[in-house]
Amino acid sequence: MTVGMKAVYKRVLLKLSGEALMGSRSFGIDPDIVKTLALEISDVVKLGVEVGVVIGGGNIFRGIEGSARGMERTQADNMGMLATVINSLALQSVLERMGVRCRVQTAIEMREVAEPFIRRRATRHLEKGRVVIFAGGTGNPYFTTDTAAALRAAEIQAEVILKATKVNGVYDKDPVKHADAKMYKKISYTEALAKNLKVMDATAISLCRENSIPIRVFNIAKKGNIKSVICGKTVGTIVGG
Repeated sequence: MTVGMKAVYKRVLLKLSGEALMGSRSFGIDPDIVKTLALEISDVVKLGVEVGVVIGGGNIFRGIEGSARGMERTQADNMGMLATVINSLALQSVLERMGVRCRVQTAIEMREVAEPFIRRRATRHLEKGRVVIFAGGTGNPYFTTDTAAALRAAEIQAEVILKATKVNGVYDKDPVKHADAKMYKKISYTEALAKNLKVMDATAISLCRENSIPIRVFNIAKKGNIKSVICGKTVGTIVGG
């Protein structure tokens, strides 16, 4: 366990976007970015925290965009879910090279590549100190990886969802486009939904509200932010209550 740092959570679900793996690239996976993320996850595991991870697939293929370009939505979403498996395997590979025990469980059965998602097995892996990466979304079209994160967090009884983003938290408007955008330190599920703040999609937020799972939104680009959140520092925005 890391000296001088104490975790305030025992079990968390980290939600990463596929775009987070691109770095400055326009497509695909930046190995340096994956290594940086893996190092941060490794630091958290050393604190004794049980970590589940859900990664999006937008750096490879985004189902809703494929649908908008004329693909049948179910087929496009299936392609997007397979993209999340590629990202999950990439993160697993780097984590294991660092000596972090890790399992990938996928909602779409592909036994030669990853374990099928089985809730009790996932929980057992977490209890043994293994990072569990949940791939393949929910296994169903028309659901985002945000919803998959909320679902898996509820199933493994995670204490919080750590929603990693490119901005510092939740704002009243897009901070990239509006210099006067104001960041919330805390906001309720209901207010986030009513104001359509795009923290996560509405299904995901509703699922978190029904299961009383808080969402901590923070900037993944700032080194050490994951550990800071885990150790109870006031970072980003908390959505809950």
